[in-house]
Parts: sequence; C-alpha cells; structure tokens
Amino acid sequence: MSSATSAAAAPDTVLVVDFGAQYAQLIARRVREARVYSEIVPSSTPVAEMLARKPAAIILSGGPSSVYEPGAPTVDRALFEAGVPVFGMCYGFQLMAQALGGTVDNSGAREYGGTRMTVSRPSSTLFEGTPAEQSVWMSHGDACSAAPEGFTVTASTEVVPVAAFENDEKQLYGVQYHPEVMHSTHGQQVLEHFLYRGAGLTPSWTTGSVIEEQVAAIRERVGDKRAICALSGGVDSAVAAALVQRAIGHQLTCVYVDHGLMRKGETEQVEKDFVAATGVQLKVVDAGERFLNALEGVSDPEEKRKIIGREFIRVFEQAQAEIVADAGPPVEFLVQGTLYPDVVESGGGTGTANIKSHHNVGGLPEDLEFQLVEPLRQLFKDEVRMVGQELGLPDEIVQRQPFPGPGLGIRIVGEVTKDRLDLLREADAIAREELTAAGLDREIWQCPVVLLADVRSVGVQGDGRTYGHPIVLRPVSSEDAMTADWSRLPYDVLSRISTRITNEVAEVNRVVLDITSKPPGTIEWE
Repeated sequence: MSSATSAAAAPDTVLVVDFGAQYAQLIARRVREARVYSEIVPSSTPVAEMLARKPAAIILSGGPSSVYEPGAPTVDRALFEAGVPVFGMCYGFQLMAQALGGTVDNSGAREYGGTRMTVSRPSSTLFEGTPAEQSVWMSHGDACSAAPEGFTVTASTEVVPVAAFENDEKQLYGVQYHPEVMHSTHGQQVLEHFLYRGAGLTPSWTTGSVIEEQVAAIRERVGDKRAICALSGGVDSAVAAALVQRAIGHQLTCVYVDHGLMRKGETEQVEKDFVAATGVQLKVVDAGERFLNALEGVSDPEEKRKIIGREFIRVFEQAQAEIVADAGPPVEFLVQGTLYPDVVESGGGTGTANIKSHHNVGGLPEDLEFQLVEPLRQLFKDEVRMVGQELGLPDEIVQRQPFPGPGLGIRIVGEVTKDRLDLLREADAIAREELTAAGLDREIWQCPVVLLADVRSVGVQGDGRTYGHPIVLRPVSSEDAMTADWSRLPYDVLSRISTRITNEVAEVNRVVLDITSKPPGTIEWE
C-alpha cells in the first residue's frame, strides 16, 4: 500500500523487483491472483533495504536491457545468499545466472513471441503437472548457455539450451520466458508452483486483508482529525470513501464537485445511490461555471487535465473552510481513489514513461494544503471492485464502468464549451442506453464516447449538405486498464447507436469506431 496509508508490511509479502519491464505490474497482479500479497520495488533499491522488509519471496522481473550494456541494472549476489526464495524471469533470470557464475551469451540466439519449449524435468518444482512441450512467450536477445553450479536445467528451446533452471536447496529458480503473460499457456501454474512449492507460501491474501490493513492504517494516521473525500461518483472514489468511512466514521465528509463535466444523470445518481448505500455525509458543490471559465480557450489535453486537477483542489479548499466553520477537529486529509495504473501511467512506476498526467497524480498543485490518503493506490481495478463488494456497496456502484476524474473534459478533443458538453452528453447517453439494452455492460471494460470538436466532416441529412462533428466510439475490453483491446461489439448494436446519435443529436453527422488496442493507444483519447 502507499506510504500514506500503509501499516507494516503484510506477512507473506512477495517483492517484485522492477527492472523497467512493461510487465512488472502484471507480475504483481498474477501473484495476487494466486492469493499472495505482492508489492513492486525499483531495481535501484539496495538489497539490504529489500531484506529489511522481510519478504517471503522475491521475483526479479524482465527488462529491456542487456546484461552486457554499460550501466544496465544489476543485482547484488548477496540477494541470492540471504536465504530468501528468488524467482528470476527473462532479464531477471539472466542476472541470476550471471551473478551466480553461469554463462549468459550475447550470441544472437534471439526469441520473440510464442516459442515452443521442452521441459526436460517434468517432475521438477516449477513444472510438475505441466506438459513436456508447451508454448511460452519469449522476448530476449541474450541467452543462458550454462547454468550456475548447483542448478538443474529443467527446460530448453531449439535455440536456448537453458530456458529454465532450479536449485531446490537454495530455493532459487528462473525461467527465460514471461510466465506472467497469458500467451505462456501454463505460466500461472508455474508461478504458483514457485510460490507454493518453491517458496512454501500459503494462499491466504484476500480483499478482506486489504480492508483490515487499510482500516488500521487510516485510523492510526488520521487519529481524531477529519478528512474530506474527493467523491466523483466512480467506483474508485466510492470504494475509497466507504473504506475510509469504515475506519473513521463521522470524521469523514464526502465532497462531490459538480464540475459540469459529468455524463447525463450522473450527479443525481451520486446523490441518491451512494448516500443510500453508505449513509455518508455528502456536501455537493456546484462549480460548473467555475470549471468552464478556467477551461475557456484551452485545447491542449495535458493543460486541461492540470486545470481540472487544480480547480478540484481549490474547490476542496473552499469546502474545507466551510466544514471547519462548523467547529470540530481540523480537516487535514484529502481522500482520493487513486489506483495503481494511475500512478504508473503518470510516471510513478520504475522504468515507466509519463504517458499522461492523471488528475490525482501529475495534475496536483505543488502548494497542496492537504495530506493525501490513498487507500487504493496499490490496487488494480478488479481488486477495487472486490473490495467494494466486501464493503457491501451495491452493484450499481461497484460495477460501474470506469469514468475519468476530469470527466467529459478529456473526451472533447478541442476546447470545452457548454454547447459541446451538452452535445457529447446526449451522444454518450444514447451509447450507454443501447449497450445496457443489449446486455453488454459486463462484457466490456468501458466505452468512452469522444467528440472531435475541432473536426468537421461533410454529410447529407434531410436532402441537404451538412458539416457536422464526428463522434468516436471507443469500446474496450481489459482486466486492469494497463492493457486493453477493442471490444468486438455486434454490428446491429453499433448500427443502432450510430443511427440514433446521427438522428437525435444535432450537429453530429458521423459515428466512427476506434479499433486500436492499448498499447499503442491509450483508452482515453486525451
């Protein structure tokens, strides 16, 4: 959990050492799916610091570097001599081999994508119960040609003699491929074999554990002071609020900012559904005009995000003053529903680029007057939903499709105006109505509806030539928003959405479908 709300490290914590891998977060997810708690640490973390956290096991991730590159990340041999079970994957596997005296060659033995691997020791710790021939996902240039002394080679490919090795005595294991990705057909089974058989861990971590740990940590940190929650109406802030309320009760006041950037009917839904489900104290602030004034003339998406983030904080500061005026302990804490993907995409992950400024992360002003409480900061979206169910929130809140904090402000490509917001609200409402009617709400992750406000396309409506705005449909399927693919919606559903939008929404004469995966495209357009 984040340092802002963490208690002591949970028992049986697996540390995932991130060497700049695109899959480091996925490794952590897979470990949690095995019901073992995991946290990610940067590869720059000293070994002594890692060991001081008393991890139950350590996993070394892959990475883009070569072990022979000057300045490439390394690992201290002391890590493998500390008596902690270690599992190396891809680059982490090569680092383990090199540190312990094995041979890693830069011989051109490259393998990328699906690769046939042969298991030579089918009864080994990692591979027992898996086929002798299996498809794995490779992504490497260097290769291990000789295992360190004391290790048994347990798998190979046509071009790599050492695709996996194991040392049961020292509880050290490694594979050249990526078991965490679904393209490695038995990858999760191999990972669980390391956790349960190699490291001797018990699958006991649950969402109930998250609640217990966070409630204790929040109570200790907040004490008798008060907090306000940035309630947006989405599942993230709703679960964060419910979790904090369980910890401090009436000391929490939720502030819902009606910034005028919400979808049709959502403000009313927040006031009705969330309050009914939790009984929380809710203060509604009508700030639509303020946000529109601040966004006037601004088209750059990063600037829009920063403005929206700044105005959120300023509104909360005003709300704080009003709440404090009622007397009582000071309001010192701001609760946010920040998730791990938000942190990673804002440049908060080791070796990751700043993909976008999230309003909770990159968009916060430097002179923030509140201390942040972010109890969901290390969780993925599906884990947040499970926490919400455990807290007793209704499905209408828990299963709500993700919606960005900056709202429709980042679904308008171009300047945000009232007329454009009204237009997009109507188009979005039609798309949501048709998806619900078709029973597709649970089958897709979300369906952003985007207005290309600065684009005009020619059309024919009512026997006349028109120049209207295009609307983009962006239905995507995902598990955690780190990666996504476009959803193959039925053509008849797409046809109904398109027909209704062009018929019912003025100034729209074209509906297009975004069929880009993530990567290379993000889920939101801005």
